[in-house]
Amino acid sequence: MTQIDSISLDLDLQAIRSQFPILSRTVNDKPLVYLDNAATSQKPQCVIDALSDYYGRYNANIHRGIHTLAEEATLAYEATRFAVQEFIGAASAEEIIFSRGTTEGINLVAYTWGRQHIGAGDEILISGMEHHSNIVPWQILCQEKNAVLKVIPVTDEGELSMEVYKNLLSDKTKLVSIVQVSNALGTVNPVKEMIDAAHAVGAKVLVDGAQSAVHLDIDVQALDCDFFAFSGHKVYAPTGIGVLYGKRELLESMPVFHGGGEMIKEVSFEQTTYNDLPYKYEAGTPNIADTIALKTALDYIQNIGKATIRKHENGLLAYATAQLESIPGLSIIGKAKEKVSLVSFIVKGIHPQDIGILLDNLGIAVRTGHHCTQPLMKRFGIPGTVRASFALYNTKEEIDILIAGMYKSIKMLS
Repeated sequence: MTQIDSISLDLDLQAIRSQFPILSRTVNDKPLVYLDNAATSQKPQCVIDALSDYYGRYNANIHRGIHTLAEEATLAYEATRFAVQEFIGAASAEEIIFSRGTTEGINLVAYTWGRQHIGAGDEILISGMEHHSNIVPWQILCQEKNAVLKVIPVTDEGELSMEVYKNLLSDKTKLVSIVQVSNALGTVNPVKEMIDAAHAVGAKVLVDGAQSAVHLDIDVQALDCDFFAFSGHKVYAPTGIGVLYGKRELLESMPVFHGGGEMIKEVSFEQTTYNDLPYKYEAGTPNIADTIALKTALDYIQNIGKATIRKHENGLLAYATAQLESIPGLSIIGKAKEKVSLVSFIVKGIHPQDIGILLDNLGIAVRTGHHCTQPLMKRFGIPGTVRASFALYNTKEEIDILIAGMYKSIKMLS
């Protein structure tokens, strides 16, 4: 029995795949092989049903209505906040702020805490493997405040240079904003060690959990991070909903982000007083349906168990890595000792986009390009990669189809 066979016994893959209706469709007259999960995961029927149920049975605005539909919607919406609190180990539900996604969560911190605490000459540290959403907001802030953005380098293996990181830390460092798992390489960064080192010099830490929340066990209290952001659409939930966690004392001291309804207590033409947490940062009518469906998605993950999912995904990664490494001319980009279930690669003499197009003709969905990590691609001297990323519903047989597709594509493009 192979490693992947023994791992798959922990999951009833046929039953799981039947819960994701999109997996039964065809693409270009071929069965869909969906290997773009790092970009967005597919949705189980229970999540789709949660959206339909809200709109079909109790569609209403929340919090201020006294009629039955409004009360039902409010209860379902706030139940998600408690589910997120448990999912990431927050101390209280009031520390859970709903956003449109990781990008908005990071921008919220930059525009509030950042503008309150960053001044001329202060330093913000990010890494060389950050997504653009964890680069650009800090560039804007540093330009505005005449602060300095410093970058932790990436090794040839796709890991962060911890020695350089610790040397970069100083009393000038006010914030470290770091990705927990690289979306382009799959690298799992030692964020707990990084957080402790940053706190030792008095800096705050934001963790980008967009890729980690679905794969790793998250406990923000154990990590002791000051902020943590993730997106619903990568944890089998709908698009347009995300979470920003912040320590209560920080959120309470920060200025408001958006102005409007819900984030206020009293409004007059002379003065406005702001609402308590978490509503202080949730102006306007929220994304009610997708927030409710987020709880369904988190419950789905919890019911299967992250450990079970991770064991299966790690087996897929090991199998795919071994098969890809056997292909002549193919090089894997990112060989960190600790990775999640994605693999990025290039083929000598062939542009990644050309491979992606031919794979799509075979019904295989992968991601090609720079993956919103252009500085990282520049560091490796490449225009981009082909990225295959795996989820709980993927199978060994799908990897075999990918490998066969790679051989066919290379033959056609060589």
